[in-house]
Amino acid sequence: MTNSIICNIPDLSYLNIESESEIHYQLSPESLIQQSLELNQAQLNDTGALVVNTGRFTGRSPKDKFIVNDMLTNASVHWNDFNIPIEAKYFDSLYTKITKHLKDKQIWVRDASVCAGQKNKVNVRVINDTPWANLFCFNMFIRPKEEELTDFKPEWTIIQAPSFKADPETDDTRSENFSIINFSKKIILIGGTAYTGEMKKGMFTVLNFTLPFEKKILSMHCSANMGEDGTTALFFGLSGTGKTTLSADPDRKLIGDDEHGWSDENIFNFEGGCYAKCIDLSKEKEPQIFNAIRSGALVENTVFVKDSDEINFASKEITENTRVSYPLDYISNAIEPSIGNNPKNIFFLTCDAYGVLPPISRLSARQAMYHFLSGYTAKIAGTEAGITEPVSTFSTCFGAPFLPLHPVTYAEMLGEKIEKNKVKVWLINTGWTGGAYGTGERIKLTYTRSMIKAVLENKLDNINFYPHPIFKTEIPEACPEVPAILLNPINTWKDKVAYTEKAQSLAAKFIANFVKYQSVGYDDLSKDGPVV
Repeated sequence: MTNSIICNIPDLSYLNIESESEIHYQLSPESLIQQSLELNQAQLNDTGALVVNTGRFTGRSPKDKFIVNDMLTNASVHWNDFNIPIEAKYFDSLYTKITKHLKDKQIWVRDASVCAGQKNKVNVRVINDTPWANLFCFNMFIRPKEEELTDFKPEWTIIQAPSFKADPETDDTRSENFSIINFSKKIILIGGTAYTGEMKKGMFTVLNFTLPFEKKILSMHCSANMGEDGTTALFFGLSGTGKTTLSADPDRKLIGDDEHGWSDENIFNFEGGCYAKCIDLSKEKEPQIFNAIRSGALVENTVFVKDSDEINFASKEITENTRVSYPLDYISNAIEPSIGNNPKNIFFLTCDAYGVLPPISRLSARQAMYHFLSGYTAKIAGTEAGITEPVSTFSTCFGAPFLPLHPVTYAEMLGEKIEKNKVKVWLINTGWTGGAYGTGERIKLTYTRSMIKAVLENKLDNINFYPHPIFKTEIPEACPEVPAILLNPINTWKDKVAYTEKAQSLAAKFIANFVKYQSVGYDDLSKDGPVV
């Protein structure tokens, strides 16, 4: 054991883990950084952050994520392309293999928790086979006080061993890498991939099952912040739409940047840190994230400027999904503990690469449920092989890969909370205007921030709104610090006919996607979507 916070290494025999090598328990970030460097697994950049390459996998692998199909999950999990069943016997076999594999390896053990506050806290024990993965867990999970470790009892366990590879022929996996959640045994097994986000999203998936199913708490893929007056705002959106960027507002207190629960009493963060995208990061555009890249932060899959230790944030040489994890308190105005009041405003963020959605529009409660179930954004040309024009993406509840229950469960809970708390809901397009990607231009971040600021400061309360002719969302006639021409997207297109055709085309995609919800009694809600 090296530089542990406390002396007593937990007894891991209950997990059948009896390492013949060294067990490192609850190491400090400084020790984990030093070990990563000594093992030649990482480098330091010019600001002292640890920079690693996660290898073959630079993102999650949704097709290799499984849930054990047993008496607890068989009838409750919504089995689909993201919730893939695996028999308990294969989990048990892999568990035996992976624990045997770790027997002669150094392992790093960390006790932590998820869910801010005492009422909903879930204790988690993580076992890694690299020190930098354990640093990620230090950053991203909630860090217990030293006295809390004396009688720490984990409710969930994550075993992450990238050095272990499955045999698809005997283990019933799709490939050598896998992530398996066993809700009955409360264990997550991860092997064959070093991408740290699999641990974070594994626990998120767990909470998306246990909180709504067992505690009637809405779990959400969103960021959250709170004003000095105590008013809370939520930001829903898929990766790349601006959740982290827009919630990191120096004039508001950050609750969290990605995962939250909404109980009857409050909003609470699941995590103890932030996991921000780094691509094209700059101090001018995102100063809080940029300044968080310092000693203790873990940067993934970036490259250096030639002949230097300065990170080239513009480079996509390894991946576009470059990331940094850092503790929440690296953001100077973060709330501790990460808890906020019930929200007054909700923002649905979409990066519309077709350039047809308004940069800001107001939604009714029913429209909010429609757009929540739709979860729309668009991929742009060049981000993936074969994509030459914008491609629409619909990820229900803005987080389909992490939702074990049927999406309607989450949508109904959201609708009830919006009505009960009289929450205002807004659709924010952080994508293109004046034309689709390649013709138009990206909506300036300064304008998006001005629109959100206007909402939060109640400056749109006395502004007239009018409905979009196709999407039916309500557009403000004016907004402080935003050019009026920008508010209605048709005004920014030179060819108005082309705009209408493109808008109708996107509307048709919304309608086609929503057909699947008609079979579960949501025929009527489709009336609150766009018309063609």
